[in-house]
Parts: sequence; structure tokens; C-alpha cells
Amino acid sequence: MYRIRFHGRGGQGMKTAANILGSAFFAEGFEVQDAPRYGAERRGAPIFSYVRAARSTINERGAITRPDLVVVADDTLLPVPAAGVLQGCTPRTVMLLVSGEAAEAWRSRLKFSGLLLVMGESAGASAGAQAPPVGALCAGAAARLTGAIGRTSLERAVRAEVASHGTGAVESSLAEALAAFDAMAPHAGAVPEGGTIGAAGYSTPDWIDVPADDVLVAAPDIRGAATSEASMTGSWRTSRPVIDYDHCNRCSWICSTLCPDSAIDVDPDHTPRIDYDHCKGCLICVAVCPPHAIRAEPEHRTSAEALSP
Repeated sequence: MYRIRFHGRGGQGMKTAANILGSAFFAEGFEVQDAPRYGAERRGAPIFSYVRAARSTINERGAITRPDLVVVADDTLLPVPAAGVLQGCTPRTVMLLVSGEAAEAWRSRLKFSGLLLVMGESAGASAGAQAPPVGALCAGAAARLTGAIGRTSLERAVRAEVASHGTGAVESSLAEALAAFDAMAPHAGAVPEGGTIGAAGYSTPDWIDVPADDVLVAAPDIRGAATSEASMTGSWRTSRPVIDYDHCNRCSWICSTLCPDSAIDVDPDHTPRIDYDHCKGCLICVAVCPPHAIRAEPEHRTSAEALSP
């Protein structure tokens, strides 16, 4: 059975990647599972999707914990523990990164003993404010790495899964998928099928009985550590909203009220200040600002500015 995980951020097309790869496997006669796993449905939030493919009935369920292939669409997720990119990886796991850095640098940095490959970013990935969708790119590369999917099956899968987005999206996605498929030709079949994971050695988890709390403690009020304020969700961003104060009208009740995470503070003179520790980069403030005084900038380009006085 092939067990494959796609890791990325919300908006990068990891769900689409799993859909495309699953459809391509199915076209080749495999039994298939593909599903996404995410928490907050927000652009920039870490998510992953997974695909299982086998020639026989698949009895496994749930997220993949022993992957044969891990595809990472955004290398900034690697140092984020909550993203779980390296979870369950073994020396036989193949890792494919979409990154502008060399494979040797990542292999040394991660102490990764398996085969680690790097695929260049798609056109516009570093130039624009938004991280572009790379689902088709990742699916095309993964298809070639398994060695079990033909070019025709991949093409049909891309057309079927992206059709609802229009002809332009289909053609651009197809071009990226096939380019990645061809780029991985030297490593075709590098991903081996994983063996059966038996349940013979399974031990049930220990359970702890937790008594019901008093209603005054169990109410929604946050009374302890690990509150939302202590959770620095700014690491979710791929783009950062930046305020041009020369054009700002100080109508801060608009951006501050519509910010879904209350990450915009307001000075006594109505000047808005963005709390970058908690801003997730949803860019709603950019969309609602009447004078267009808030713009989106790539996070990698502006993060250093936040450290300057």
C-alpha cells in the first residue's frame, strides 16, 4: 500500500493535490482513500491531506502515521512542531520539498536519513504577495515518484478535479502537474509501497477519569495558561497586512471590528496597530479598508522589518 501525506498551508491546494493523486491512482486500478485534515479554515493555517492506494481492500482508517512519501509545499512549516511534517518518518520515507534551497542544506538541517528531494517553486511563488496554489504541482511530482501512475491517468485526474475552476485553471494546473511529473523522471519509482501495519502489538491507551468541574470554572471564561493570547498564531501567515499611515483615514472601527481575530489594536487617536504576533494573514483588513491604506506584502520580505525599532 502507498501511504502519502501532503503538507502545506490553507490556500495552497493540498486538498486538491490529494484529490488529483487519488483520482489518478483510481484510474490505474487502485483502491483509494484521500482526505484533508485541518483545524481553522483560514488562509495560511498549517494543513495536511493524505492518500492511501492499494491493489486490495484498504482497512486502515485515519491520518497516516507511517508515510512512504511526504510532500511539503511550504518549507516554512518544517520548524513548526504543530504541523507534524516529520511525524512517523523513517529511513525508508521519501521527502519532497517545494523550496528555493538545495536538498543538501535541508538534509543537513533536518538530519533526515531518507531520500530527500527538492522541487523548485512555481512561477510567481516568491514574487507575489499570495502563496500560489501548488496542488497540481505536488500531485504531479508524487505521481511520478510512485512509479505506479501514467501520464495519461494524471492528465485525466487534473482535468476532472480542477474542471470546476474554469478552463484557464485547468490548463495552468495541467501544465504544472505534467512539468513536475517530467522533472521527477530520474526518481520514478523511488517511493516503495509500505507493508501491512498489523494490530497484533496494539495496546489500548490509558484513560484518566476527569471529574466534572464546578460550573463557575467550567464556563467559557478562560482561566488558565495556553489561552488564545498566549498562542502566537502569527506563524500562520504567508502574507502580511501593512498599513500606510500617510493614507490611513483613522476609520479604525472598520478594520478593527471586522478583523476576525481582534488582532488590530486602536490608539486613542483612532490609529490602528496590527498585532503581528496574532495576525494570521487572512487579509480581510486589506479588502475592507475604504482608502486602500492597507496592502499585502510577502511575509518573507517584511518579517525582518518587524524586528527593527
